[in-house]
Amino acid sequence: MKTFLTLSLLLCFTAGTSAQTATENVILITMDGLRWQELFGGAVDSMIANEAFTGDRERMEASYLAPTAEERRRLLMPFFWESLAPKGMVFGNRWEANRVDCHNDQWFSYPGYNEILTGRADPAINSNDKIPNPNVTVLEWLNGKEELRGKVVAFGSWDVFDWIVNEERSGIPVNSGYNVAEEDLTEREAFINKLQEQAPRLWGGVRPDMLTHNFALEKLRKDHPRVAFISYGETDDFAHDGSYNRYLDAAHATDAMWRDLWEFLESDPQYAGKTTLLITTDHGRGDSPMAKWKDHGHDYPGSDAIWLAVIGPDTPNRGEMTGDHQLYQDQIATTLAALLGYDYPGADGPEVGKPVSAVLSTTKK
Repeated sequence: MKTFLTLSLLLCFTAGTSAQTATENVILITMDGLRWQELFGGAVDSMIANEAFTGDRERMEASYLAPTAEERRRLLMPFFWESLAPKGMVFGNRWEANRVDCHNDQWFSYPGYNEILTGRADPAINSNDKIPNPNVTVLEWLNGKEELRGKVVAFGSWDVFDWIVNEERSGIPVNSGYNVAEEDLTEREAFINKLQEQAPRLWGGVRPDMLTHNFALEKLRKDHPRVAFISYGETDDFAHDGSYNRYLDAAHATDAMWRDLWEFLESDPQYAGKTTLLITTDHGRGDSPMAKWKDHGHDYPGSDAIWLAVIGPDTPNRGEMTGDHQLYQDQIATTLAALLGYDYPGADGPEVGKPVSAVLSTTKK
């Protein structure tokens, strides 16, 4: 499997548009801090057996353990592995010599999301502080296109996304943390606002993912944006809490939310057959099955190891990729733009990662 651009694609990118792409809408999804080990191998039995990390162990064993990695991952994330993955391409199984890595050397959230959204690692982004992102994201860049202006939205469970997307400068509406839905509320949005008032505040700046998911889903129903960013956060926070059972349950629940999203997309005339999903994570976690799995960052080896899935009408349905192959986090923004027919950020922009050409084939196999 090669990542070079074909001559035809290169000519299209030089012109600033991609010929014949079937993708008209893109949804970028992140699951914060979900390790590649659980995505590709499911629950780790030694972690479930560890009383320091896993409560409700009998239910965990019955729910998530099985003899093989393939069975365990299907138990953990059944919709992803049985329905989504076969329709696209999944990268990052290091047991199969297939790697996706961060280029930034920080290996935590703000630097990771900046790299995902801007297409380059920025050493000046070195904290999770609420500082307006000085870099233009691909979301902001696309929102600057006349045909997409006002059709780009962002949702996140973590309240720092207002600053990462730089809502004030970019003009992109960002509903994150405990933001509420505003203006011309549907009955559903009013109800979700009410639920959010009543929801437990487990981490202060991070709301339950079910709220983020349903705010985003209702926005898609109501306004049909063409580009959406949705970030789910519970996996990271439960891991930091050292609760492996809640980390697993959060991954399982998010998988069910993706089923909900996909069923809507497949039933809606604007989105059905014309929408690509890019699904990834901002960072990995420590490789150690003991205490280091809870955390991430430069001092925790393995935190730079991430994964990527792409599902849509322009992406071959090859499923899980195996074999020696390397991708990077900074390729996601350019791939997102290329799926919509744009060369991001163009010849005069900053150097960014190259699009993942393997997912840009217009001939489904």
